[in-house]
Amino acid sequence: MGARTEVIVLGGAGVDTIVQVPELPLPYADSYMIDSGIRTRAGQTGDFVALGLTRLGLGTHHCDLLGDDPEGDLVRALHEEHGIALTALPQPAGTKRAVNLVGPDGRRLSLYDTSRGHPDDRFPEAVLRELAAAARHVHVTITQPCAQALPVLRETGVPLSTDLHDWDGENPYHEPFAYTADVVFLSAAALADPERTMRRIAERGRAETVVATAGADGAYLLADGGLTRVPAVAPPAPVVDSNGAGDAFAAAFLYGRISGEPPERCAAYGAVAGAYACTVPASRADAIGRDELLARAAAPTR
Repeated sequence: MGARTEVIVLGGAGVDTIVQVPELPLPYADSYMIDSGIRTRAGQTGDFVALGLTRLGLGTHHCDLLGDDPEGDLVRALHEEHGIALTALPQPAGTKRAVNLVGPDGRRLSLYDTSRGHPDDRFPEAVLRELAAAARHVHVTITQPCAQALPVLRETGVPLSTDLHDWDGENPYHEPFAYTADVVFLSAAALADPERTMRRIAERGRAETVVATAGADGAYLLADGGLTRVPAVAPPAPVVDSNGAGDAFAAAFLYGRISGEPPERCAAYGAVAGAYACTVPASRADAIGRDELLARAAAPTR
C-alpha cells in the first residue's frame, strides 16, 4: 500500500450476471427470449464503492476474499483497469456472484449465491490492522465475514462507515454494522418510519451521521441531532439501471466528508452521484468523475 491510501473498502467484491427482462415481477413462463443478451461483469457493492471513490480522486484500497476462478479474474481485472489497489485473500468456496434481473424502468431483482462462503471465514487480524493503519477511513460492507472485522477495526480508532442497504430495522444480522459505524447509510425502501430507525441507530450506536436514501424522493439526513430532507437530483440521461446507485451515493458522500464538507453538502454530492449511476447500463461498471460531480452539485436546481 502506498502513502496515498485514504479509504479502505472491506468486502463486497463479486460478479453479477445481468439479465434484462420485459417486466418485474416476471410472470411465470417456461422460457423467455433475451434479445439484449445475458452479460456477466465484475461489480458488487464493495467494487462499486471502491470505483466511485477512485473516480473522485481518493486513493482507495479494496480488500476481500476471492476465489481462484473466472469470477475472481473478472474482479481482479476491474481493479487493474481502474487503478484500484486490491488485497485478494484466498476463498476456496469461490468468488461471490449474483444474478440481477433488470426491468425496463431500471428496477432490479438480485439473486445472491450464498454457497460461496463459510460461516467461519475471517479476515486475518494482522491484515486488518495494517490496512487501517494506512488509511483515513474504512468503509465496511455487510457481506460476510465483515461483521467479525468490526471489533478489530474499532480498536484501531479509524473512522468507519457502512451501508445497511434495504434493512428493515429488525434483522439482527445488520445490527453490529449499524451500531459500530460512525457513518451509516441505508435504503428507506423497507422502512415504515425512516426517522425512527435512523434515530435508533444514532442512539444505540456510535453514528454521527445517518443517511437513508429514498430513490426518486431523495434522501433523509440525520446529523447533529437534526433530520433534514435531501432533494433528489434529475438524472443526466434516461434511467436504465438502479443497481449501484446507493453505492455511488455513499462514495460521493464520503468524498465530501473526507474533503471536510458539512453533512448537507456531502449528501448533495451523494444525490448527484446516485442519479448519475442510474444512467449507467447494467452491463457496465462506471462512476461519476470529480469534475462532473462538482459541476453538477454547483448547478442550480430546477
